[in-house]
Amino acid sequence: MRIRIVFKLENKGSFLPFHHQHILAQFLKGALVKGGRTDYIDYPDYNFSGLKGQTKISRNGLHYYSNLVTLVLSSADQMFLDYLLDQIFSFEQIDLSNLKISPLYTEIEKNPPMEEVSKFLCISPMVPIQSNGFDDQNGKRFVFPDTDEFSDLLYDSTFRRMEATGLYTDEQMASFNKFQIVPDSDYLTRIQERGKKFARIYSVFENDVKYEVRGYTLPFKLYAAKEVQEFIFNSGLGDYTFKGFGMLDIANADPTERTEKYHFSREAVAV
Repeated sequence: MRIRIVFKLENKGSFLPFHHQHILAQFLKGALVKGGRTDYIDYPDYNFSGLKGQTKISRNGLHYYSNLVTLVLSSADQMFLDYLLDQIFSFEQIDLSNLKISPLYTEIEKNPPMEEVSKFLCISPMVPIQSNGFDDQNGKRFVFPDTDEFSDLLYDSTFRRMEATGLYTDEQMASFNKFQIVPDSDYLTRIQERGKKFARIYSVFENDVKYEVRGYTLPFKLYAAKEVQEFIFNSGLGDYTFKGFGMLDIANADPTERTEKYHFSREAVAV
């Protein structure tokens, strides 16, 4: 399930770096540590977006000017999501770098019907290769998205993560043998013709050590079983999903049409 957390922006004009997943990841990990449940402190099966709102770009990053900003939080485990939301709403104010926000209310996104072919957009970059440690170069290696290697890397990551959840039988896992990613070739051509990038190097932090990985942001079609599509939609695609990488959305869908209020809000917490 996917939950939108709507925050009040307390200091308009303040900014975050263009890619600020590590700042959000640090806050969410801190909230889990604050909650005290040891089984959730290192829980890996969740995913989140960047902070969305009305922004302007400067050399410093994204300056936020809207009254409200939104974070999408997602997991197949509702108990975990409710626990994490409980910790988030225990804060009167949250400082993300120099951005100050206060949690107001939540909305739940109704899952769109999944087929065996879906077209996805990247809300945050997907990482097909893990870093093996400090100063590892392999994690930064570029792989062309239209190659079998790119699809195979994301296949391996997805099935490793699905198996680790313990939610699928051996028979189910064996039946999920269909998996192919086909990038939007027109998009890749347009991006390259305009001198823009669909793949960049991003920082990942683990125990205060910075690793560098390559993340990709592009639309693509996924051919896979519906159960695999649902897992990816709720838990992200690729590695480091619990650090905010690999969040996807359905292409050509209006997310505002599939939301309803969820029970976490400032008023509910106050009561």
